[in-house]
Amino acid sequence: MGAGAADASCTLHVAAHALASSLQPQVAAVFFASAAFTLALAVLLGSLRLRRPPWWCACAVCECYLSASWAGEFDNLCDWYAHLLRAVPGRTVHVHVLGNVLTANPPTVEHMLRARFDNYPKGAPFSAILADFLGRGIFNVDGDAWLFQRKLAAAELASPAIRAFAANVVASELRCRLIPLLHGSASSSASKLLDLQDVFRRFAFDCICKISFGLDPGCLELSLPMSAFADAFDAASMLSARRAAAPMHVLWKLKRLLNVGEERELRDAIGLVDALAAEVIRQRRKLASSGGGDDLLSRFMGSINDDKYLRDIVVSFMLAGRDTVASALTAFFLLLSDHPRVADAIRDEVSRVTKEDNPLTIATPEKLKDMHYVHTALYECMRLFPPVQFDSKFAAGDDTLPDGTFVARGTRVTYHAYAMGRMESVWGSDCAEFRPERWLRGGRFVPESPYRYPVFQGGVRVCIGKELAIMEMKAAIVAVVQRFDIEAVGRSSRRPKFAPGLTATFAGGLPVRVRRRREHVGGQECPPG
Repeated sequence: MGAGAADASCTLHVAAHALASSLQPQVAAVFFASAAFTLALAVLLGSLRLRRPPWWCACAVCECYLSASWAGEFDNLCDWYAHLLRAVPGRTVHVHVLGNVLTANPPTVEHMLRARFDNYPKGAPFSAILADFLGRGIFNVDGDAWLFQRKLAAAELASPAIRAFAANVVASELRCRLIPLLHGSASSSASKLLDLQDVFRRFAFDCICKISFGLDPGCLELSLPMSAFADAFDAASMLSARRAAAPMHVLWKLKRLLNVGEERELRDAIGLVDALAAEVIRQRRKLASSGGGDDLLSRFMGSINDDKYLRDIVVSFMLAGRDTVASALTAFFLLLSDHPRVADAIRDEVSRVTKEDNPLTIATPEKLKDMHYVHTALYECMRLFPPVQFDSKFAAGDDTLPDGTFVARGTRVTYHAYAMGRMESVWGSDCAEFRPERWLRGGRFVPESPYRYPVFQGGVRVCIGKELAIMEMKAAIVAVVQRFDIEAVGRSSRRPKFAPGLTATFAGGLPVRVRRRREHVGGQECPPG
């Protein structure tokens, strides 16, 4: 027994030694990476203290941003920015630690988007922040690359065939999935809550996949988890947005170089996005070989053979068509829950325009165009809760803004649509109120200047998917409001907290209780087969 124990001990010792030897390179690599990161950070911070570069600032605004002391009074960073912008006559402030000039001044927005468009591209710094995620997609490029994608997408989105195809997709998703899902929720116990934000993200994801790629992920089947693509997309969006909020971009660049922390998470998420985008392209090619398709990706494939470029286009479509639509619809039903008179006005208009007794009919695009009050309510919602709360450009050359602010070459300039919706100087003393009537003239919707309401941007870069998105959102609003009462619950305050990301997302979702308005409405609205 003694000899056996000694032999076993010797064997274990040898094995442990072998294991330690095999692990030495990995341990050494981890130690070296950690030491290098710590040393680089120490040198960087020490250098900053000694040299005090121009953007290092101890003013009240920058100190408040760096210490996050604004969070003691405001739920969201955007609300703090709106507070700052209201307090200055020119509606423009400089957050020096970010190298960012923020504005809520309509003449300045017009200056950026129209008068001096060439001086305010997206810029290399912005492109670098989002390059890993968006690549060369339309939202992350300037010049010829942007113009090529815009012309191609604009031509396709304007075609009657694409518009008819999109309308049919939306009607099918509403009739066969969204309405039955809400009906099922309304039929369950009164205590059961539904996360409406999650539902609308699934709805928009299904719609954009069908319209853009000709593929059906079936996300509105709540028994199924959200697809891996959607989860990875959310993570990549959130982590990319955090890069932009960092006071020193060298920190995230160093983390990316060492593949640690959030940058490692981002790389993993983007790897999954890449793999699944490649599968989307492969499947689309396979389907196209048997007869082509009406979706947008099939049409882009006729002009582009580069799969990496097509991947970037797939991701851009997803960002534009899923996140923004879901964000606007979520905010709309939050507001509607607090304003039942608006819901009643929508129902009155739907009855007047459709002149139909059958509540199962999904409104056609032609009918939707005649629903001016629905249009105003949607626009009023996006005034208060724009899906993209702000947008940044980088000055190509020195400039002076209309309010007198000097902008040095390379400075980030951001127009803040969320703050603009809360400016008395722009919208009057009732700017904080949800009042759709402000958009009506003689019973008809009348748009405002895009530089006063830059929700869809303005000038040369105005959103080309605007009409399709409005059609989809109005169709969903009409279908849901006709059939259900939606009650938002579980919020002591109607000031939602936003999660980080490239679009406005409510942290914690939107828990609601769904009630049917008519007993004979609901159930299976999709014809068998």
